[in-house]
Amino acid sequence: MKAQIKAGRTLAGMSQAELCEVAGIPLITLRRIEGKPDHAGLVSQETVEKVKAALEAHGVQFLDGGTVASGPGVAMKPRDAEG
Repeated sequence: MKAQIKAGRTLAGMSQAELCEVAGIPLITLRRIEGKPDHAGLVSQETVEKVKAALEAHGVQFLDGGTVASGPGVAMKPRDAEG
């Protein structure tokens, strides 16, 4: 989720400070989400969902493996599918 949130923020054209304002969270919290490989214990899942919802409100669509975007964007291929 860390990479998806950071990529989503970039696609939305938002700075960390802007996303924090929209999501209603402190900057240090977003830095923990985006920077730590595993933010478990540092940031609640509820807070991660607030960030995700803020990005979705700005047009970001989060995809699970096998889902298709409803508009333009980017996605990562599974590592074993790269050739």
